[in-house]
Amino acid sequence: MNYWKNRRCNCIVVIVLLCFVANVLNAQNDEDDLLALLGEEEVTDYTYATFKANRIINLHSVENTAKGVLDIKISHRFGFINGGVSELFGLDQASIRIGADYGLTDRLMLGFGRSSFEKTYDGFAKFKILRQSKGTKNMPVTVSFLASTAINTVEFQDPDRENYFSSRMYYVFQGLIGRKFSESLSLQLSPTIVHRNLVRTSSESNDVYSLGIGGRMKLNKRTSFNAEYIYVLPDQLAPGYRNSFSIGFDIETGGHVFQLHLTNSTSMIEKGFITETIGNWLDGDIHFGFNVSRVFTVN
Repeated sequence: MNYWKNRRCNCIVVIVLLCFVANVLNAQNDEDDLLALLGEEEVTDYTYATFKANRIINLHSVENTAKGVLDIKISHRFGFINGGVSELFGLDQASIRIGADYGLTDRLMLGFGRSSFEKTYDGFAKFKILRQSKGTKNMPVTVSFLASTAINTVEFQDPDRENYFSSRMYYVFQGLIGRKFSESLSLQLSPTIVHRNLVRTSSESNDVYSLGIGGRMKLNKRTSFNAEYIYVLPDQLAPGYRNSFSIGFDIETGGHVFQLHLTNSTSMIEKGFITETIGNWLDGDIHFGFNVSRVFTVN
C-alpha cells in the first residue's frame, strides 16, 4: 500500500513540475514577444530602388549591381536627328558600348566596357559608402564613390612625333549623392573630376571639374521618366564643347531594363559625355539612344 502511495505522490510531483516548467516557458515566450514588440523601434529601415538601374542615363546612379550578379549592358546612340531624311534622322549612324558590371559585394561593384566611339576601353569601381535609412540609423541620403579609367586606342594624329602611351589615359573621380524623397521622386548630385593626361591646346585644362544633376519620376509600376544635366565649370574646355543634357524613360520588363532617351552626347562614358559633348539641342544635335540591361545570377 505504501508503494502505491509513493507512486501517486511521485506522479503528483512530476505533474506539478511539468506545469511549473510549462508556465515558465509560456512566461518566457510572453517576455520574448514583449521584447520583440519593444524592439521594433530599434529596426533600421533601408531605402531601396532610389533608381531603377545603376545608370540614370549617362551618369552612374547610386544603385549597385547586387552581390554575385552579372549585369550585361548594351548602350547605343544613333546619329544626330538633324541629319534629315538622307541620314534617316540619324539611324544610318551608330555608336555602341558593350559592358559588364559585377557585384563583388552588396557595396562594391566593378565594371568593364568597350566603346566604338574613339575605340575606348574603360573600367571602373563603385563603392557605396552610406545608405539612406530611417529608424535606429537615420541617414537622409545614399552616398557612393566612383573611380574609373579609360584608354583611347585611336591612332595618334601625328605618328612621327614622340607619342606616349600615358597620353591615351583618362581618369575620373566622382561622388554620387542621392535621395529618394518618395516612391515617385528621386534626385542625385554628382560632383566630378575628369583628368586628361593630354589635351589638344594649352587653353584647355587637364583637370575638368563639373557637377551632374539627375532625377527620376516614377510614372507607374514599370515606367519612369529620367533626366540629367552636367554643368562644366567655365574656362576648362575648348570652344565648341557644351554641357550634356539628356532625357528618357526607364521601362522594366522582368529581367530586362530598357532605357530609351534623347541626348546631345555621343560618348557613353564620363570622360566623353562630360568633356567631349558638341551637340546643341537648339540646332537639333540630338541622339536617340537606348541602354539595355540583362542580369544573371552568377554566385
